[in-house]
Amino acid sequence: MSLNEPAATNQISAFLPDRMSGVELVGHGGFDKLQYREDIPVPRPGPSEVLIRVAAAGVNNTDINTRIGWYSKAVSAGTETGATEGFQSAKDLDASWSGTPMTFPRIQGADCCGRIVAVGEGVNAERLGERVLVRNMLRTYVEYRPYECWTFGSECDGGFAQYAKAPSAECYKVDCDWSDVELASIPCAYSTAEGMLHRANVSYGERILITGASGGVGSAAIQLAKRRGAFVTAVAGRDKADQLLALGADEVLPRGENIVEKLGKDSVDVALDVTAGPSFGELLEVLKRGGRYVVAGAIAGPIVELDVRTLYLKDLSFFGCTFQDDVVFKNLVGYIERGEIKPVIAKTYPLKDIVRAQQDFLSKSLVGKLVLVIP
Repeated sequence: MSLNEPAATNQISAFLPDRMSGVELVGHGGFDKLQYREDIPVPRPGPSEVLIRVAAAGVNNTDINTRIGWYSKAVSAGTETGATEGFQSAKDLDASWSGTPMTFPRIQGADCCGRIVAVGEGVNAERLGERVLVRNMLRTYVEYRPYECWTFGSECDGGFAQYAKAPSAECYKVDCDWSDVELASIPCAYSTAEGMLHRANVSYGERILITGASGGVGSAAIQLAKRRGAFVTAVAGRDKADQLLALGADEVLPRGENIVEKLGKDSVDVALDVTAGPSFGELLEVLKRGGRYVVAGAIAGPIVELDVRTLYLKDLSFFGCTFQDDVVFKNLVGYIERGEIKPVIAKTYPLKDIVRAQQDFLSKSLVGKLVLVIP
């Protein structure tokens, strides 16, 4: 069968259902904007795309931030403030992470693990049956332009449904003995953490401070920083210290305590921050001269006070991390297959219980990833 024959794709697609279950986001706002349906049309892969039967999809902060419109510059509070009802101040024109309007309804879900069940024109049919992870920051749709990408589940439909389509080139086959749930915990959180470490060029023997260390990105960053041979100080709730030490953290600072008093000024090479908020100034104080501040989130509040003298007199470097070099996701797959990292699963939920999963996520009471299981 020729790989370029339309009939090949049609023959495969003929065995697919016409409708599927999934969760649609119908607008910015509260939990009521998440609508579970069982009559969503099953997508068909276009040229160079594959169709995936989704097995599991992780819950991420970006899903919630997008739902509530937190990315809008009209919002100045932390995520928690609008997590239930959304932000009335949010403007639809810039309420997505990319600063452009969202298209509704949208199937969210940046994390996706599943098996390829159909291929589009130009895709080798031998890919059928492969278990894959979808790279959450898609570059194919923007022709690989520097610092541009789509987020799976934001600019296109994602993993919160029984089926999802994605570019074949950005669906990575993974050979390992992990479960689907475990694999689904990786894409967004681990690529964010690895992207931060990659951008800051973290190396052996450096002292790394990680905020929000009990969450998906934070717990991933602990493992990935230790893999590089760094000394890791994690900031998290006091009740989570034992779990984070077991993940590899060298020490844990209770969240809310003064970081400067605990660590001392000029004591840290790199600060990996996903919280921002009131502790921002303390992070800069503990950085050594020539230190690096790396940020990929602001759940405690995006508006911070910066003494510019601290920035330039200490020769600090700031790294904002969203875009990821291609090597980041490729490396993650290698880490999995070589057993160099391990998944951290806090809890699983059926897809229809997505609201409960987001509520638990927002409670910050669990260590690791929350994952939706797709029926």
